Amino acid sequence: MALVLSAPPAMRKLSRGTLWAVVALSLLLSVGFFSLLVLSGASKDFNIVGAILVAVILYIIVTFGMSRFVEGRRKATDRLATALVTSAFIVALLPLVSLVYTAVANGINRFDGDFFNSSMRNVVGAGGGGLHAIVGTLEVTAAATVISVPIGIMTAVYLVEYGKGRLSRAITVLVDVMTGIPSIVAGLFAFALFALFFGPGIRFGIGGAVALSVLMIPVVVRSTEEMLKIVPNELREASLALGVPKWLTVVKVVIPTAIGGIITGVMIAISRIIGETAPLLIICGMSTSMNYDLFSGRMATLPVFVYTQYSNQGTDTQAYLDRAWTGALVLILIVMVLNILARILSKILAPKGSR
Repeated sequence: MALVLSAPPAMRKLSRGTLWAVVALSLLLSVGFFSLLVLSGASKDFNIVGAILVAVILYIIVTFGMSRFVEGRRKATDRLATALVTSAFIVALLPLVSLVYTAVANGINRFDGDFFNSSMRNVVGAGGGGLHAIVGTLEVTAAATVISVPIGIMTAVYLVEYGKGRLSRAITVLVDVMTGIPSIVAGLFAFALFALFFGPGIRFGIGGAVALSVLMIPVVVRSTEEMLKIVPNELREASLALGVPKWLTVVKVVIPTAIGGIITGVMIAISRIIGETAPLLIICGMSTSMNYDLFSGRMATLPVFVYTQYSNQGTDTQAYLDRAWTGALVLILIVMVLNILARILSKILAPKGSR
């Protein structure tokens, strides 16, 4: 008589198809539950974020139970830990996905040629566009970048390559303090600075660039400093051993080696400031007309444009809300394009061995 033995838990394993079936079943149950809430009137709209979150919880519970029964305790614990880490990533991603979805769904109504070809000059109700705000955002951000990047990179080079003693420690403390400065304080600083020379009624684009540079410089310093620290000391020592001066070693060896990370840090700093509203509202003001001159007159920017459209709604409320959402969508797209360009530039400028 033959003796039939079952495989030990270590030999049994859940197939990939089974896991995908659990994913599909969890999504189906979660979507069905939230659909019933909408049909019954308990919820006004279908909650996509809630459906995904419930599906993830169901998947974790079902997968752990199946793995505990089929594969044993050790493998089940391993799958539980993996599922929790993956779920944490998904939960962290949900607000971003929800934000992008909401911006696209609400901003697509006015994402047309008229929005990109016209300003709000003499527009009261429907119509008009945000061209003046787009131009203002690009000019102010570009000016802030021109001010901040050289100062930030040179400060980081000093701290890593030359800085010693009290001065270096003092600069580090100041950079840390500047990192936590509220954005409205930067706007008040720029306004007070230029009001000393041009009077209390001054409003212009370059003032906004100075205010944003106060927020941008510490981010550039910190990111560049960390990238320069990663560069191996052997490269510096080899260059110095060949008789190359210290400054030329920094310019030709250290910075080119870290250029990819430096560019990424600069783009993070730009993304940090491009959506600021408070400092620009104080020093740039708001205009409904085109203004290409950073040094004269009020200048509109996308964050302030979105704020004013939402807060100062006219009789046609929906027209103002549509313009506000479209402005927010354009701002997201600008940040996305800048990050893609940063990726491309970092690959092109990176040393040949690291490509």
